[in-house]
Amino acid sequence: MIPGPGARNLITDVPGLKVGQSSDAGARTGVTVILPDDRAVAAVDVRGGAPGTRETDALAADTLVEAVDAVVLAGGSVYGLAAADGVTAWLGARGRGYGMVVRPGVPKAPVVPAAILYDLGNGGNKDWGLEPPYRALGLAAIEAAGVDFALGTAGAGAGAMAGALKGGLGSASVVTSDGFTVGAVVAVNSFGSVVAPGGRSFWAAPYELNGEFGGVPLGNARAGPDDWGLAKADPRRGANTTIACVATDAILTPAQARRLAMMAQDGLARAIRPVHAPFDGDVVFAVSTGRRALADPTDFTLTRLGALAADCLARAVARGVYEATAWPGPDARCWRDL
Repeated sequence: MIPGPGARNLITDVPGLKVGQSSDAGARTGVTVILPDDRAVAAVDVRGGAPGTRETDALAADTLVEAVDAVVLAGGSVYGLAAADGVTAWLGARGRGYGMVVRPGVPKAPVVPAAILYDLGNGGNKDWGLEPPYRALGLAAIEAAGVDFALGTAGAGAGAMAGALKGGLGSASVVTSDGFTVGAVVAVNSFGSVVAPGGRSFWAAPYELNGEFGGVPLGNARAGPDDWGLAKADPRRGANTTIACVATDAILTPAQARRLAMMAQDGLARAIRPVHAPFDGDVVFAVSTGRRALADPTDFTLTRLGALAADCLARAVARGVYEATAWPGPDARCWRDL
């Protein structure tokens, strides 16, 4: 078997995983939900200096809960964390979650970690008063969960900007020669640029498979000191953060999932320059659907999976920007306009 992208080239090529999305075009924002078929071992790695998260402490390897019921990526900054409320309610109504006390009348407690990006300053209508749309967007996203989903200006990437270009929602997958599947999904709202200075070559170009984001080689691209190309001109606006989830069908412990998330963060470093800044909130979740045992030696197999997760995440970043389309009006230039 020759290694390559899965059938969809999406994170949902990982068996036991679905993704649902919703967006509000008027508010220029949205939500993406990663939904495992069953409770899944998960972990998180946070590298940015300005993260916004929910229930990430519960994912430590030494805590009580070893599995999650869903992962939420959302726009909306602090308001977007409410998307997980809608997802939690949907799961709880279906009897899904962690049950410490099992008896009639005691609902289970769904474990739904979440991360948000800042899209409040993108020009959309945020005049929502006491009713931000995110709980409803979370419900709509999980209701829509399936194996196919849109890339680009969709879901949590609907309101995103990748440096000076329109950002978006990206995904990619790979199936190894020995049958493991690894995938990534990412909402790209970075301060840094995803393309090399002076052209349209993605920094992630060396990892591209089958022309999935335009087939433009990196060539002789160079980046001198302090030459960040199409990074955002004013990071103080705080309109940043790239949030992602990687997944595999390999059976992982919480500690192994944490290592997978840590290694996957290198995918952001391969695809975005600069990254992990004080005004980014870069967060990567890792999920194991637990379908295949790690091959011996397990540490080496985990190393392979971590390297593949980083590659998938770099590819997903580029795909999200490559597939992005502009909002109505002149205020968002897309990669295709370069």
